[in-house]
Amino acid sequence: MNRIDYRLNAIVDGSLRDIGALPALASLAARNGATIIQYRDKNAPTRLMIETAQAIREALAGSGVPFVVNDRVDVALASGADGVHLGREDMAAETARSLLGPQAIIGLTVKNTADAERAIAAPIDYACIGGVYETLSKNNPDAPLGIDGFISLRARIRAARPDLPVGAIAGIDAARAGTIAQAGADGVAVIAGIFRSQDMESATRNLRVAVDRALGGDRP
Repeated sequence: MNRIDYRLNAIVDGSLRDIGALPALASLAARNGATIIQYRDKNAPTRLMIETAQAIREALAGSGVPFVVNDRVDVALASGADGVHLGREDMAAETARSLLGPQAIIGLTVKNTADAERAIAAPIDYACIGGVYETLSKNNPDAPLGIDGFISLRARIRAARPDLPVGAIAGIDAARAGTIAQAGADGVAVIAGIFRSQDMESATRNLRVAVDRALGGDRP
């Protein structure tokens, strides 16, 4: 598997177009401490998704920050993204790996024990547990896991795959980022905590600092 620095996953969501161009937002996050960028768009047509993903990839060129596409393996392939992040209803990780190849980054969402077992067995490079807290960025029918729920799923994955990076998502700001990292997260995935803040640059830096401090220093 690939070694992934998951300390700060900045998710550039299609709903952020009212704020600014998505490639520019991705570049801003990468310059201020994001260690991986994810493009998510639940409503855009395929052509627009590919064009946007290509533009994000170009905006990140030379940054050293990897770029994955949420859900859509076809968009990841067509745009030249570094990989894909999969949910429980998406393509199986095994199939995605066969299509994208061994160098591609593949992440997987974990919401419950069944998902955790799937992550343990799957050919993935990281997992992300959530939603940990309530969020306004996505319509989520599942109740928040909370810290205790996160800790339980994290422990299950760690026992079987101790080297697999595991992040946390949903409702995370700088204060919560430190808390969740102390509880076992290798990093956090954030949308509103960065891109809906008044000062996106400072919000990104503060999130990264909070995670680094909780993990015991500036390390992947």
